[in-house]
Amino acid sequence: MSSELPEWSRRAFSEPRLKPYLDACHGDRARAWRLYRWNIEISQAFYGSLHCLEVGLRNAVHDRLLERYGRADWWEAAPLKKHDAGKVAKARDDLRRKGVGHPTADDVVAELSFGFWVSLLSSSYDRHLWVPSLHRAFPHYAGRRSALRDNFQTMVLLRNRIMHHEPIHHRHLPADHAKIYRLLGYLEPEVVTWLQGFDRVPEILGRRPGGEGGGHA
Repeated sequence: MSSELPEWSRRAFSEPRLKPYLDACHGDRARAWRLYRWNIEISQAFYGSLHCLEVGLRNAVHDRLLERYGRADWWEAAPLKKHDAGKVAKARDDLRRKGVGHPTADDVVAELSFGFWVSLLSSSYDRHLWVPSLHRAFPHYAGRRSALRDNFQTMVLLRNRIMHHEPIHHRHLPADHAKIYRLLGYLEPEVVTWLQGFDRVPEILGRRPGGEGGGHA
């Protein structure tokens, strides 16, 4: 196998983008190219489980807060911090720019980011959201709120790296995968069973290019 990267790869992906892979492979261009392709494959495979986690968290939190405040646009009554209220306002503005003249509560819920929903599990909302309501969004969890929030936050960071096409090969990906399943189990165990029927992460982890960039996050 040639030790050089295909010429078109430099035009399509650029040397600076390929550099982290070259560094991980100690300058071996053939190994770096294999690792780059595998990073795309494993990122693609994680999409399904992260999709389930983000949508599951969003709906669980939304349902509990709708119940607490008695209105679908509960953010109008909840004591949101300025930063989080700003995210709601931005979601409405973004929807209008997309041509949604009168965004519904469901429109806003779908527009809000994974990070927004995780932020509602922070200590600043202990008194008004977690204790009276949000702990019930996780019927199969009995631990501390802070640990739950931290675990979700690591998944936000993984999700953002994947969606911004960044390297994830250096992470402890089997641990990330196990964490997603654990968090899904806190929300709804039956989703875990359903997801296992088509989740490709274990398969692709099993064919990682040998010896390439095997670090941890």
